Amino acid sequence: MIRSLHRWPGLAAAALLVVLALSGAALSLFPALETLQTPAQGDPGLSVATLATRIQAQHPGVEQIRRAPSGRIVAYWFEDGAPGAAAIDPATGAGVASADAPAARGWLKNLHRSLFLDDAGRIAAAVGAASMLLLSISGIALVVRRTGGWRKVFSPLKGAVSGRLHVEIARVSVAGLLLSSATALWMSASTFALLPEETAPPAFPAVSGETGAVVADMPALRATAVSTLRELTFPYPGDLTDAFTLKTDTGQGYIDQGTGALVAWNDLGGFDRVSETIYMLHTGKGASVLGLVLGLMALGVPVMAGTGIVLWAGGAGKRPRIRANAAPGRADTILLVGSEGGSTWGFAKTLHDALAADGHSVHTDAMSRFAPTRYTSARRIVVLAATYGDGTAPSSAAGFLDRLAALPEAPAAPLAVLGFGDRNFPAFCGFAQDVADAAAAKGWPALLPMDSVDRQSPQDFARWARAFGAVIGTPLEIDHQPVAPRTCDLTLVSRRDYGTDMQTPVSILRFAVPRLPVWRRWIGQGLPSFAAGDLLGIVPAGSPVTRFYSLASATGDGFAEVCVRKHPGGLCSGQLLSLQPGDSMRAFVRPNPTFRPKRGRAPVILIGAGTGIGPLAGFARANANKRPMHLWFGVRHPDSDLLYGAELAEWQADGRLASLTTAFSRAQTRSYVQDALRRDGAQVAQLIADGAEVLVCGGRGMAAGVAEALTEILAPRGLSLQTLKAEGRYGEDIY
Repeated sequence: MIRSLHRWPGLAAAALLVVLALSGAALSLFPALETLQTPAQGDPGLSVATLATRIQAQHPGVEQIRRAPSGRIVAYWFEDGAPGAAAIDPATGAGVASADAPAARGWLKNLHRSLFLDDAGRIAAAVGAASMLLLSISGIALVVRRTGGWRKVFSPLKGAVSGRLHVEIARVSVAGLLLSSATALWMSASTFALLPEETAPPAFPAVSGETGAVVADMPALRATAVSTLRELTFPYPGDLTDAFTLKTDTGQGYIDQGTGALVAWNDLGGFDRVSETIYMLHTGKGASVLGLVLGLMALGVPVMAGTGIVLWAGGAGKRPRIRANAAPGRADTILLVGSEGGSTWGFAKTLHDALAADGHSVHTDAMSRFAPTRYTSARRIVVLAATYGDGTAPSSAAGFLDRLAALPEAPAAPLAVLGFGDRNFPAFCGFAQDVADAAAAKGWPALLPMDSVDRQSPQDFARWARAFGAVIGTPLEIDHQPVAPRTCDLTLVSRRDYGTDMQTPVSILRFAVPRLPVWRRWIGQGLPSFAAGDLLGIVPAGSPVTRFYSLASATGDGFAEVCVRKHPGGLCSGQLLSLQPGDSMRAFVRPNPTFRPKRGRAPVILIGAGTGIGPLAGFARANANKRPMHLWFGVRHPDSDLLYGAELAEWQADGRLASLTTAFSRAQTRSYVQDALRRDGAQVAQLIADGAEVLVCGGRGMAAGVAEALTEILAPRGLSLQTLKAEGRYGEDIY
């Protein structure tokens, strides 16, 4: 519900909100510019009487003096048969600048207030403000849900760049957007007379019918500081029934032009003060710094509109629409989904539909909305949880473990946990295991032992469904068909072959990145932006199972490059290594943000073997700022297997690699990369003590050997791999 309230008003009003935001941001500059250009008042105690006397001396025909919230004073006069006006230097009373507002301000104001459409445009602007208010409130709710609660609302985000950018901008801008949209609605209501009327000026009093009072001697003007003045209007020349009109921050009244006495006065009412405060908060007039801040926040709207459209276009189909989703209080089966990319939702829908077809009442929702007090009729709860990165919770499961830990007791309905992952990754179903462990520690009864689905396997899912159906007394024969990822054609432009002498073929394959207009990328065509360490997913012909290869390049390099080793009987590796320049292969990109150097200048230790050099080479290639990067790299033989040999030497020469250490397991003097680490143990330990992070890429055996070597190196210093992992300084990409 909240997601729909956020999505559809945002899409419907995107263009209008961008126009209003950009014009509002531009208008926020004018109060600040006016403040900067306004001459200093000088004497802070300067009275209106003194100011008016100085202006009269310069312009005897002065008719009105106005002071803007910025402090800018403008005088209007009529002399020698012609009107005149100027911005005034209060120290002298002389005109120092034109009184006319910049033409651009008037144009922008009309655009912002009414879109040049008079009342119809004002109504449209009000609708835009209401949409922005709704988007801000619903956006706050969605961010709280995504991050797992109010206390984590500013915690680091994960996921695609467009999604992270959308939320990051929102977290910075939402306070200003709430303020601007709420005050805009108030001002719109005032424009259409939907609010109480402001305090009326006092009734015009009887006056003496005389003239001649000197402005400098008028008690009311002498007692009024210029800093509180809004407007002083002089009597019409020769009209004995007229009077001076004085308006200040506290009220307005009349001064007799013959006696100089204040003859009528009304204080501003409380509603007037509220309205003026709201006007100031919205326009920045009288609070130019606030105006600039709000203007900067408004600039986030175009970015959020663009990323929101990208998310909507790219996310279409990721989370399937689940029909007949029972209310949580009436459902006998609760399905809770933890998903990052959306595929787990497809499995949940298949299970939901099968259970509903058999007469069960099923409620399916995100794990982040876990609320057991609502599941009053539940006889079972099922968690279908994917794992993000190095065993962490996916976005739709944020806060689940915290909510579970905060419960006074476990839910009565028994729990079944099904994990989704890829056995090629070390943290296979790590989050699902954490859920199962936390549930057991809480005393939550298990409906059946935790199980797993490897690489979206329909067979694994069908096997689990049969076991689940047997437990609940509902035979379930499920044939789930995962939604194929959206792919694009990549054309091979070059290949470099290694390992032929050792009968272990390895190739560096470089594919051209399709050049597409931005709008086509926004709707999901072509490859999204990627970085070294992200994964290139390939579904080989004749198999539904995706294979992933770590990218050795970034979008800015203009190509997608991977290292591929021929595996005996390997379907995908065989197809890839059969490609020749000009041939194509369909592929997609999966972000892998947990495996890349973090920002900063801390040293980076890169450790790899064989094709594991791919992403590490990409990190070195991108190290234009020459951050200290130290590479330990192991291969079989220097003559046939040294991938990126020429580039590694070049990067070391130009400073992108601070050091390069190689190990060869089939050379005359045999050693493995973990042996090289032990030899350089003092250097490795010192780098880690200096804050270095460690990134390891390669086979499982190599990774285990590296972990053992590092444990030996760090132990004398009181450090451990567990400590590095807890600090986010140890990452693995293992296959």
